[in-house]
Amino acid sequence: MINKKVNNVEAALVGVKSDMTLMLGGFGLCGIPENSIAELVRLGVKNVTCISNNAGVDDCLLYTSPSPRD
Repeated sequence: MINKKVNNVEAALVGVKSDMTLMLGGFGLCGIPENSIAELVRLGVKNVTCISNNAGVDDCLLYTSPSPRD
């Protein structure tokens, strides 16, 4: 079996570019990839389509609002 574990979010997102589709898994708060979202924003990745079974809860959402400069 292939081991797909990585040590950090930077390694997990190697090769991710704008205009890609990503599938994100989990349930409840565990299903919200806040570290991945923050890293995608830091990398400047835009126009990402996300497939997920969970869009977030309360103040923790699957997306981040665009900044005023976008």
